[in-house]
Amino acid sequence: MCKHNLFPSIGTLAQQADSQLDSIAENVRLATPPKEDDDRVVEEIESLCMNCEEQGVTRLLLTSIPYFHEVILMSFRCEHCGFSNNETQSAGVIRPEGTIYTARILSRQDLNRQIVKSETCTVTIPEYELTIPASKGQLTTVEGIIQDVIRDLSYDQPLRRIQDEDTFTKIQALIDKLKVIIPDEDETSTTPRATNSEAPMPPFTLKLDDSAGNSFIEFVDSMADPKWNLRTYRRTKEQNVALGLIADDSAVEEDLTESAPAASTDDKNDNEEIYVFPGVCSSCGHPLNTMMKKVVIPYFKDVLIMSTNCELCGYRDNEVKSGGAISEKGKRITLRIEDSEDLSRDILKSETCAGTLGGRFTTLEGILEQKVFASGDSVGSADPDGPDIQERNKFEIFLANLKAVKNAERPFTLILDDPLANSYLQNLYAPDPDPSMVIELYDRSWEQNEDLGLNDMKVEGYEQDDAKS
Repeated sequence: MCKHNLFPSIGTLAQQADSQLDSIAENVRLATPPKEDDDRVVEEIESLCMNCEEQGVTRLLLTSIPYFHEVILMSFRCEHCGFSNNETQSAGVIRPEGTIYTARILSRQDLNRQIVKSETCTVTIPEYELTIPASKGQLTTVEGIIQDVIRDLSYDQPLRRIQDEDTFTKIQALIDKLKVIIPDEDETSTTPRATNSEAPMPPFTLKLDDSAGNSFIEFVDSMADPKWNLRTYRRTKEQNVALGLIADDSAVEEDLTESAPAASTDDKNDNEEIYVFPGVCSSCGHPLNTMMKKVVIPYFKDVLIMSTNCELCGYRDNEVKSGGAISEKGKRITLRIEDSEDLSRDILKSETCAGTLGGRFTTLEGILEQKVFASGDSVGSADPDGPDIQERNKFEIFLANLKAVKNAERPFTLILDDPLANSYLQNLYAPDPDPSMVIELYDRSWEQNEDLGLNDMKVEGYEQDDAKS
């Protein structure tokens, strides 16, 4: 039995609508009444108009957006008073983390990017110091967002001119800047329209910050779009309370407060021992336990893995520390990546390894994805009117190449240089040598030992120095 798909894609709905239009036209030509059991693309429900209290019609469209999830599009219209309202709601679950979508709008073609804005989403345009607070859900475009801002800000301008001229002047200055991008439909001036692709337009950055993770900005061609970026983050306690995920009540903490189980000491094997440390969740403030365990990585050394998981708000965190002695020499690992199979290799990057991501225990694909997210926000950080447009374009090219590397679309070389030799890259041919990997041991320089604090460390003969002092 085939399962009925309640949320078909938009393309499938469009084809279904075309076929229904052809069927209706054929029925009209043959004077045949339509079948009553035909599936409708749009569901229609009679509902009360809140403006005139007469009966209107609400239309519901259940669809799914590629690379996103299911949404419900709602449209209401009253034929008696003309009142209408459009809204979109997410039909999926609340994501474990919040999302920040960033898009650089550099040309008028970028104004056509589609946007799904949920009722928990905040829209920000940093170049104009503009923040749109969370409101009703919308399925719109970048151009539609700008048009809504111009219309809403212009609504009370005649009254502000009389009551508060200073506020009127500041708001009007912002409206004039936005009209350079998209002139008001009612304006008859010769300001360039958004539909004119050759008209100049100041570039800007559009950010969607949704704590529920139910908003979306369309990318061009693929997720490797250099002007598009997605970043996830852990929600704060206030955001979890606002979403209804946790209760804003101290009594919950009392119910959940339990004595932490003592660390197991009966195990004969120390590698099986798990230490438990009670603590407080930094996201929701409820009690939780942090687990720590010693793990032996084959053909490497012992490491300590610490894991924190909050069952109430979904907060997760992990950290890896070396459990062995300081190595006498540094280690440099060079790996040549040829295909996507190499991206599944386990990687342990210590805090002393060259890079900006800190300590990580993940896969090669995971660490490249974290690097893409960490670098994406830098695309829109520069001033659009500044002289560094060429530098910004160079960085966009770099980000596009980095995304191509993450997707294994081109071969590349990875180098892990760790002065303490605490980093590790999985050898798929262990215990035999890996033909794509080169491991070098080298003597640390004086500057490296100085940065690590090893030059002032004395582990032998320090008793005599204490006696002399």
